[in-house]
Amino acid sequence: MEPMLLVLTGAALALGAVLLGSHILGFVAQRPADFAGQGPVLNLRDHLAGPLLCEGVIYGPTGRVVSRFVAEMEAHWHGNVGTMTEEFRYDSGAVQHRQWTLHVEGDDRIRAEAPDVVGTGHGELCGPALRLRYRIRLPDSAGGYVLDTTDWMYVVENGTIINRSQFRKYGFKVAELIATIRKNDR
Repeated sequence: MEPMLLVLTGAALALGAVLLGSHILGFVAQRPADFAGQGPVLNLRDHLAGPLLCEGVIYGPTGRVVSRFVAEMEAHWHGNVGTMTEEFRYDSGAVQHRQWTLHVEGDDRIRAEAPDVVGTGHGELCGPALRLRYRIRLPDSAGGYVLDTTDWMYVVENGTIINRSQFRKYGFKVAELIATIRKNDR
C-alpha cells in the first residue's frame, strides 16, 4: 500500500474512532439512570416555579461563543401541568419569547410543548437530572432550520439548575448552550 494512502486510511480510522467514542462515551451517551440514587432530587414543580432568572452562552459549531443572553422566566403549576413563559434578551439586542407547556407524568416522565417545538418533547427525570429531547424550529432570521435538541438539566445543592443543551443537524453538533436557571427574587 502507498505510504500516503496508509496515512489517509489511518487518519480516517482515527476520526471514525473519535466520532464513535463521542457517541458511546460523551454527552449523547448519558442516560437518566446514570444519576439514580444521587441528590438532590430535581422536582420540576418546586425548582421551576415562580419567577426565574436564566443566564447563559451559546457556542457555535467551532466551540466559539456566538451569543450571550439573560432570560426572565415565570413558571406556574396546576397539578401536573406547568406553564413557563420565557423572555430572552441577547447581547445582539434581539428579544425572543417562548411559552412552554410541561406535563409531568408519574415521577419520572415529562412531555413538553412550545410553539417553535416540532411535535412534542419527551423527557425523563432521575435524581438530580432531567434529559429532554425535542426538535426546535429556528426563527426565519436564523435560517428556519429544524434542529434535534437534547437538554440536560442538573440541580445543585442550592437549587440552581445547570442547563447544557446540544443542537444537531443530520447528527452533527451545530451549537451548544450552557446556562444557569435560578430563583429570581426581583
